[in-house]
Amino acid sequence: MTSQSLNWWPMGACSLFFAILTLAALTGKLPWPMIWLYAAASLVTFVTYRIDKSAARQGSRRTPESTLHLLALMGGWPGALIAQQHLRHKSAKTSFQLVFGATVLLNCGALGLLSTQAGALRSMLSSV
Repeated sequence: MTSQSLNWWPMGACSLFFAILTLAALTGKLPWPMIWLYAAASLVTFVTYRIDKSAARQGSRRTPESTLHLLALMGGWPGALIAQQHLRHKSAKTSFQLVFGATVLLNCGALGLLSTQAGALRSMLSSV
């Protein structure tokens, strides 16, 4: 099995995640703006990966890995996942991937926890 045959899974995982977010919004478990927040964070994260990849090629100043992880933790992990595969950036570095996996789990766990705590997330975002 080649790496090319696995390229579908990041887009599939992100599509599934956004489908779950949409279902949660439809059922009132999450506020609708949450979908837009994740989409915006993913776009910013993807662009940041692209800038870092370009800097790596040019030998310029790089984006710190901690910044990439923070963006993923803040909800940009779908964009990071797609960038890692599409740009082939940070996808082979095991230590980075371990921390990235932890940021995805922490983000999804926090989202799940906040969405079930008697509407804590819904209340917090509705006041914005």
